Amino acid sequence: MDSQDIRYRGGDDRDAATTAMAETERKNADDNKGKRDQKRAMAKRGLKSLTVAVAAPVVVTLFATYFLGTSDGYGNRARSSSWIPPLWLLHTTCLASSGLMGLAAWLVWVDGGFHKKPNALYLYLAQFMLCLVWDPVTFRAGSGIAGLAVWLGQSAALFGCYKAFNEISPVAGNLVKPCLAWAAFVAAVNVKLAIA
Repeated sequence: MDSQDIRYRGGDDRDAATTAMAETERKNADDNKGKRDQKRAMAKRGLKSLTVAVAAPVVVTLFATYFLGTSDGYGNRARSSSWIPPLWLLHTTCLASSGLMGLAAWLVWVDGGFHKKPNALYLYLAQFMLCLVWDPVTFRAGSGIAGLAVWLGQSAALFGCYKAFNEISPVAGNLVKPCLAWAAFVAAVNVKLAIA
């Protein structure tokens, strides 16, 4: 009888253990579902902030280009040299540069870089504002020398962005490099326009 009693008690322990294990699995599944939902919500917020960070500078640049855009004088001056790009290409590349800088700024923001180094934000805003001012000064007002001064200021702010962004996020720093190359090319175009 004692052996039957032991088996019976062991069965109770197994049933209790199985029930406890099932309950633990259920709790873990609920926790995992909650974590998964939380990650999805964070991903949606991240995607929304990324969209705003990239689209806002592009839309503002497009707006400034369209409403404060160029006069017909650029076409006449650009024809004098074969290496100066057409106006549509110049504006398209400026839009791409704005998008890249928005993406780089978002990467810095995600890493908390604007709180750690507020100068990075000021440099980003300075280069963005100077980029917006350059088109009307150079083309609308027709002042190549003033446009060159604005672009050199923009390039200096862009270089500062590169250094600050690279310290916070190397990927963001690498995204600024094509913008720096474009800034050097536009400075050369500006010199050509100033002396033409």
